[in-house]
Amino acid sequence: MNRSLIAVIESLSEEYQDALLPSSRFYTEVNIGQRAESLGLKGLRDKYRTAQAIIPLKRPVSGMKVRIDGRTFVNYAQFDTGVVVPGYIAAETGLPFRTYVAKDSMILNFN
Repeated sequence: MNRSLIAVIESLSEEYQDALLPSSRFYTEVNIGQRAESLGLKGLRDKYRTAQAIIPLKRPVSGMKVRIDGRTFVNYAQFDTGVVVPGYIAAETGLPFRTYVAKDSMILNFN
């Protein structure tokens, strides 16, 4: 169980709680390493610098959008809050999760 990583996931859940829809095809990405650093958890920054959390959104946001093949999200996991992360990160947290099943076509929203 990685308490620092849990803090990062919880911060994402809190920040996006009103915008999250677990089954949505619209999503945005948040860099886990950068989020950890912003929370003062500098030890995680380098380890997770290339890892992205997926935040499924209730509705699209303004800005650029890109269509992504849902098969991109093989081996991703979804927490009860709706936040999606690579499976290895979910396992490191020790929190309960389920396999993430993406839509055939997903739409990445850039803010």
